Amino acid sequence: MIPMNMVTPPPELAAITALQSKLVEALRPILPEYALLWEPEDTIPYECDGLAAYRRMPLAVALPETEAQVSQILKVCFAMQIPVVPRGAGTGLSGGAMPISQGLVLSLAKLKKIIKIDPFTRTAVVQPGVRNLAISEAVAHLGLYYAPDPSSQIACSIGGNVNENSGGVHCLKYGLTLHNVLRVRGILMNGEIVEFGSHAPDSPGLDLLAVVIGSEGMLAVVTEVTVKLVAKPKLARVIMASFDNIEKGGDAVAAIIAAGIIPAGLEMMDKATTRAVEEFVHAGYDLEAEVILLCESDGTPEEVEEEIERMTRVLENAGASGIRISQDESERLKFWSGRKNAFPAAGRLAADYYCMDGTIPRRHIATLLRRIQAMEKKYGLACLNVFHAGDGNMHPLILFNGADQEEWHRAEDFGTEILEACVELDGTITGEHGVGIEKINTMCVQFGEGERESFWGVKSAFDPERLMNPNKAIPTLSRCAEYGRMRISGGKLPHPELERF
Repeated sequence: MIPMNMVTPPPELAAITALQSKLVEALRPILPEYALLWEPEDTIPYECDGLAAYRRMPLAVALPETEAQVSQILKVCFAMQIPVVPRGAGTGLSGGAMPISQGLVLSLAKLKKIIKIDPFTRTAVVQPGVRNLAISEAVAHLGLYYAPDPSSQIACSIGGNVNENSGGVHCLKYGLTLHNVLRVRGILMNGEIVEFGSHAPDSPGLDLLAVVIGSEGMLAVVTEVTVKLVAKPKLARVIMASFDNIEKGGDAVAAIIAAGIIPAGLEMMDKATTRAVEEFVHAGYDLEAEVILLCESDGTPEEVEEEIERMTRVLENAGASGIRISQDESERLKFWSGRKNAFPAAGRLAADYYCMDGTIPRRHIATLLRRIQAMEKKYGLACLNVFHAGDGNMHPLILFNGADQEEWHRAEDFGTEILEACVELDGTITGEHGVGIEKINTMCVQFGEGERESFWGVKSAFDPERLMNPNKAIPTLSRCAEYGRMRISGGKLPHPELERF
């Protein structure tokens, strides 16, 4: 028997261990002992984000507490050519914060100070680790709040929201993160501090703020964000409208917008979802309806009364089989509680669910829902549909058992076909969850070679060595060619000009 201390590790493992030791030693002068993790039992919580199907262990995890530490860490990694994956609260759903096996995870969770609240300009300056909901809680006494409200707002951080350009129920009226952020301060891979936008509504030069918001941590590490605050409406009420077929419900969404009404929220759930939710939350949903719509109006009491009347007329003309209007705040919250709990309700029906995120023009909602029904039969998997109807941002929840590898592959294929259908219907492969690693192949369906080269050009301007969150969001040409070899959609071979491997 060979003594344990004489076992020689495989060359590849030995090289990784040596690199890990070198990185840890280089970072030790920058961080206290508790803020640098490299043992597997410490780093395993960072092996994935909210998309737990894809996991990878990092070399190490750094948890800086100051912007200066972030800059120094990046300088070390740049000198050593170590890839860096920035990470917020880890609630992302597209694998954007999944580690690189020979890279560092840079967690911004400890940068969680609200630096300044200015009620006169209705702005707040916050660090990236501040939770989305914590901003609204901190300014509630001023009658203000931060409008973008992802479903994970109780846990997700503003730095992650910036990187993913997060949305939410109320973004139809109040805009995405992009529309509610004035300024982002960040650090490039070489450690240089940069600023995008300004504290004023406009700034000179190219609009690089719009480039960095939604860049999925591929351009710079966010260290400070200036957000806009808006006044809390005096009143909000919700209409719950039932429809006995999908087409009527889909047409009603388009009719509301066509009537010049922008509701504070416009959400849809199909019958499978309302039944799952009602057993869980008892929100009072119509279980016989094929789809239900939740349409919220907010503003002064007079504005709300007028808008509720207008929306009711539009919904009746669109063929609503039933309409209920919240009579008080508790009933409004009850209506929304079902929508807010749709994901956990799905979790009660199957061992796992796969949440997709694609966007289509509102007029195609019914078409896509019908196609998803056909896909359920094709793949032998159930799917719940709950989504931001006003934005056309769909969130099909594919139910499957992750312990069954073959079933997981079917769920993946199911999700891919939904995204490809979104592109076919003039939509996009993402709405608010980003591309990450999850949708990198379907980027090949969405964008042509010239467009992807342009994306690489932007990436190179900020990060020429491609060390900042590499292998995410933008596919290489060879990856797209390989994807095209594997998938033939609609009888057409993507990129036929390329040689297949």
